[in-house]
Parts: sequence; structure tokens; C-alpha cells
Amino acid sequence: MIKQTRHAHKKKRTAMAGAAILLCLLAMCLAPQASAKMNVDFNPNLDFSKYKTFAYIGGVEHLAMLQLNPDEIRNNVHEAVARELTERGLKEVKRDANPDLVVRYFANTQSQVNFSGVGDWGGFDPFIWEYWAYNYDLWSATTTREGSLMIDLIDVKRKDLAWRLLLEQKIFNVDKVWVKVNQEIAKGFESFPPTEKDKEEKRKERAEHPPKPQKTQFQ
Repeated sequence: MIKQTRHAHKKKRTAMAGAAILLCLLAMCLAPQASAKMNVDFNPNLDFSKYKTFAYIGGVEHLAMLQLNPDEIRNNVHEAVARELTERGLKEVKRDANPDLVVRYFANTQSQVNFSGVGDWGGFDPFIWEYWAYNYDLWSATTTREGSLMIDLIDVKRKDLAWRLLLEQKIFNVDKVWVKVNQEIAKGFESFPPTEKDKEEKRKERAEHPPKPQKTQFQ
């Protein structure tokens, strides 16, 4: 009788453990897409009203383990940035027409695969309860893809950065990623040009975090 009771408790614990695993996997499958991480930076000492023209010069792509079309990236970034800048009164010109700003981007992708530990346990219980539970890590069969897009507006005369937008986004569907990216670019450009209040806050931020001196690379 005691042996049967212990066996029943063991089967119950196994069933509960299996249910917990299924719930974790279901939660990961139904989890909503995370919003993009966004960061805007700029030189607070510039007069952005002097910028009247811009030229698009393309960018650099590091597309590791992800099938994204470089031509599609160039065209989509060009279209989105040109739309935002022209809405703010700037005119797009050719690079050889002495523009006030040039637009450059940097695109990067990463892919990480997590293998599942759920399946056939070789005829034995998984032993993920009681004392063993503290040392058990649940593996999930998921593939995480992340993309980063950095858009720079460079002051041509100063040959220095004027404004920058950085986006980091988890990629769940390559075919639909540009809808989200386009929305995030529009959201990021809401802060261009920066207001006087934005400039003052940025000056305080830079004063609190002064740049570290660069080490000489070559002697």
C-alpha cells in the first residue's frame, strides 16, 4: 500500500513537471513581440536650423545568419529618412551638390539558437522536483534573432556627427520587420531637430559623463 502511494505521488510529480514545461513553452510561443530599444543622441552645441539640404550615401551591413536583402535595407532606410527630413523642411540633393548633412546607416543582425531539453528521458523520470529542482535549468527550443540599425546625420563641413538614431529590435518575421522598423524610425525622428530644452538636458548629461581619453593605437 505504501509502495503504491509513493508511486502515485511520483506519477503526480512527473505530471506536474510535464505540465510546467508545457506551460513555459506555450508562454514563449504566445509572448508578444518586444518593442524596439531606441536611443537618440546629438551634439547639443549645434544650430540645427542651418541644415537645409542632405544627401543619402548608403551604409554598411553585417547580416550574420539572417536572410535580409541589402538592397531592401538601403531602399527602406533611404525612403524613411528622406520622408522624415523633407517633412521638416530639408531638401535632398546629390552628394556632389555640397549638402549640409549626409545620411549614413549601419545595419547588424545576430542569431542565437537555444536547444530544447524536453523529450524522451531515456526511460527514466526527468527528476526535476524536490532537491533536484534547484539545479535544473529548463531549456527552450527557440531561435532568437536581433537586429540593430544605426542612422547617422553627419555635418559635412565639420566632418563630425550631428545626430544619431539607434534601434535594436527582436526579429520574429523577416517579411514583416520593415513595417515595425519604419514606425520606429518615424518615432525616433520626432526628436529632430532637438529643442533648446533637449539641448540643455544633453549638455548636463555630457557634463556628468565626460568622454574618456582615447588610447593611442599605434606608437
